[in-house]
Formats: sequence, C-alpha cells, structure tokens
Amino acid sequence: MKIIPVATLKKASKSIWLALGGALLLGWSVLIVSCATTTTDRQVVPPPGAVAGATYVGSDQCAACHDQKCKDFEGAVHSRLVAQGDNAKSVGCEACHGPGSKHVEAGGGKGTIINPKTSPEVCFQCHMDKRGQFRLAHSHPVMSGHMSCTDCHDVHNGPNAPVTGVQFANVAGNKVNAICAKCHSEQTQPHAFEHPAMREGCTFCHDPHGTVNAKMLKVRNQILCTQCHAQRQDLTGGVMIGNTRHTQSQLSAGACWSAGCHTAVHGSNVNYHLHSPL
Repeated sequence: MKIIPVATLKKASKSIWLALGGALLLGWSVLIVSCATTTTDRQVVPPPGAVAGATYVGSDQCAACHDQKCKDFEGAVHSRLVAQGDNAKSVGCEACHGPGSKHVEAGGGKGTIINPKTSPEVCFQCHMDKRGQFRLAHSHPVMSGHMSCTDCHDVHNGPNAPVTGVQFANVAGNKVNAICAKCHSEQTQPHAFEHPAMREGCTFCHDPHGTVNAKMLKVRNQILCTQCHAQRQDLTGGVMIGNTRHTQSQLSAGACWSAGCHTAVHGSNVNYHLHSPL
C-alpha cells in the first residue's frame, strides 16, 4: 500500500474545495443572470373567473371612475406588489379584478370584471393556506358563499394589521374587535368584569380562518388559558392558577370554560372570576 504524505492530502483537499467553491459561484451567477434577463418574459396568469377575451389595460384606466379607491389603494398592503418589465401593468387593480378591457369598453357594469367578494378563489391564488383552513371542521362559512374575505378585510385601504397581515374592514374606526362585533355583538359588548384577553382582540384566542377545534379556538383545552394564567403546583398536590387553588378533580372536569367554572369567558356583569350567574 502506497502511503500518501499528509501535506499532499491537504494540498489536494484545498484544490477540491476551491473547485467546488468556483462551481457554486458560477452556478449562482448563471441563476442571477437568468432571473434578471427573463423577468419581462414571464407569462401573466389572470385570476380565477377572469372575463373571457378581456385584456389588461393598467390601473390608470381604473382611476378614471374609481378615483378614491385608487388613491386609498396607494397606501394599502397589496399595493406593494411589484413586477418588473412591460407586463407590470397587470399588477394592481387587475391582479385581483382580472383584465379590465371589457369593463372599460362597457363603461362599467357587472359581469365585465371580477368581483372578489363573490369568490374567495381570487384571494386563494396568493393565500393558499387559507383555502385549507376554511375547509377545516370549524371555520367561517366562506367556502359556502355565506361570507367573503372582504366582509372582514379591506384590501383597498389601510396599513398592515397585527396578526392578520391585512387591514380589517373600516368599522367603528377599526377598533379592536369592531369587525367581529358586526356579527358577534353579545360577545364583544362591554362588561362590568371584562376578560383582559379581549383587549388583545378576538384573534388572540380564535383563528377566524378555521381550526380543528370547536368555536375556532387556537387550542382546544386549558392550555389556551395557561398561556396567560400561569400555573404552579403547591405542597398539597393542588395547582395554583393565578391566586386561586384548583384541585385535581376540578382540573380533570374539563377545560376552564367547559367544566362549569369560567363559562363567561368574554366577560361578566356579576362575577369577577367570569363565572356565569346561577
């Protein structure tokens, strides 16, 4: 067996790594150049439900009739979408409403342009994960057509919104929970003893797009509560949650809101601990 000196091995190893590094650098260079030179050749795919035979006209055409909407849209999250090249005019109003030539020729009117309110598929072309959520066991009835994304979100106006990423529709000054209060007035009304979690918003506990848990809760059991209400075990085997001792029998009876204890989770007018009146 021929013994190769260590110095020779180190030199060979160095050459191999230099070769691999050069190949990697060349590969990235080709990729970058490829992306830069093919940007203008990308095919523009109209959104679902686009009017047959319609072509893109650009957002400037929309402003002739929808002036205020276009002005508001300049500060909206969706206006930040950018495409390079000659086909960039399709990104804007027509990215969601589809090619608008037929709409312009007809002077407006239904059936000549996409109305995303009638089909969530327009939103799903980018927000694909939401399609899956709306098909979970507990979700808002968007897939059945009883609600639309625009019932809760205003895509034409507003800055980024916490949690959701898109501005809530402008209801009552866009206060926390105001959009939910349109339908869930009983849960969002003022209470003498409020649940502090309500200050964070309904989406602190619920996922409005859908979950596998009843009532669209993010977590199905008392772990949802202990995210805020820290628990620790005392010397007698009980569990302290907040300043109150809970026995094992109480904890095994069910979740905090379903075991007959803190059933008024949205707030109470009679009990500080959010117990329902007898």
